[in-house]
Formats: sequence, structure tokens, C-alpha cells
Amino acid sequence: MADIFREIDEEVRRDKAAELWKKYGTFITALVVLAVLGVAGWQFWLHRELQASQAVGAKLEEALKASRDNRGAEAESILVELSANAPAGYRQIARFRLAAETAKRDATAGATAFDGLANDATLDQLYRDLARLRAGMLRVDLVPYTEIRTALEPLATPQGVWRHSAREFLGIAAMKANLFDDAGRWFDAIVTDPASPQVLRQRTDLYLALVRGGPVQTKN
Repeated sequence: MADIFREIDEEVRRDKAAELWKKYGTFITALVVLAVLGVAGWQFWLHRELQASQAVGAKLEEALKASRDNRGAEAESILVELSANAPAGYRQIARFRLAAETAKRDATAGATAFDGLANDATLDQLYRDLARLRAGMLRVDLVPYTEIRTALEPLATPQGVWRHSAREFLGIAAMKANLFDDAGRWFDAIVTDPASPQVLRQRTDLYLALVRGGPVQTKN
């Protein structure tokens, strides 16, 4: 009897399955086809994205090599193209590299290029602050200490990500202006910060030796 009931149950299930297939088979087939096409399309898109990324990466490496080989004009030309047309991540790298490359031939123009990045609201604040730091570093030999202080002091706070470099260049700018008290305060901030890198501490020891010596007196 159990075998008979099992056969009847299986027959009923087959009938129901046939009925459901007759009613929804076309729809199910269409869904399967769409799913297959979707996966294939996704894989194709990933493949194309990978190819594009590799091509852009190769162009960026070409620009960096041109820069290392002192072919600045060629490097700038490639970086200008990437800054305009590369995917977002590569475009940002290219813009920073282009500003740095510009600074190698013209510090003022390079600082202005970094200003553009610092004022770009589409960038994360971390990178805007980095651009502001780079612009200030370039201007240490170009503008008065007061301008350097205005630009870099907000980056030199105890919580600032870029505080170590900001303090160093504030100290250097103060020394160049013969403001040795200011320079000493910035260098002391480096020494007393437990997170200051060791190599920076070593440089700061040299700076502080110069600060203690004070301005060099020359005879007329």
C-alpha cells in the first residue's frame, strides 16, 4: 500500500509540475536567459574596466619615467591628458603629479596648481590639506613668513594628519625670516610630539642647533 500511495503522490507532483511549466515555462525561460546575459554582460564590463585600468596605469608609469629621465615636457603632456580623461582615482593621482611636475620648472606655477587642488570641493579633505601643504612648502622661498604661517598653521594642530611636515616647514620659514623664537616653538612641537618620525627628529636636532646659534652676524 505504501508503494501505491508513493506512486500516486509522485504522479500528482509530476502533473502539477507539468501544469506549472505549461503556465509559466516561457516566463521562467526568459528569466534564465536574462540571468545568463546579465552575468555575461557583467563579466564583459569587468574585463573592459580591467583593460582600461591597465592602459591608464601604463600611461601613468610612462609619465613617471619621463619625469625621472628629465623629459618634463613629455611627462606634463601625458599627465594633462590623464588629468582630463582618466578614471577618478587615476585622474586625482595625475593632477597631483602634474602639479609636482609643474613645480619642478616653476615653483610659483606649481604652488598655484596645488592651490587648485586644495580648493577643489570634490576631493576628500585629507587630499585638499595635502595640496595646501605642498603649496606652502613651495612658497617657503617665495613669500614672507606671515603668508606661510597663514597657510600652514591650520595643518600643524596636534590632530593634524600632515602636522609633522607643516611644523617643519613653518620652522624653516621662520628661520629664513630670522624669527628664531617662532622657529624654536615649531621645532619644539616636533620634538615633544611622541608620534614624530625618527628621521624628522634627527633633522630637527640640526634645526635646533641653528636656532640656538641665532642669526649670523656679518661685519660690514
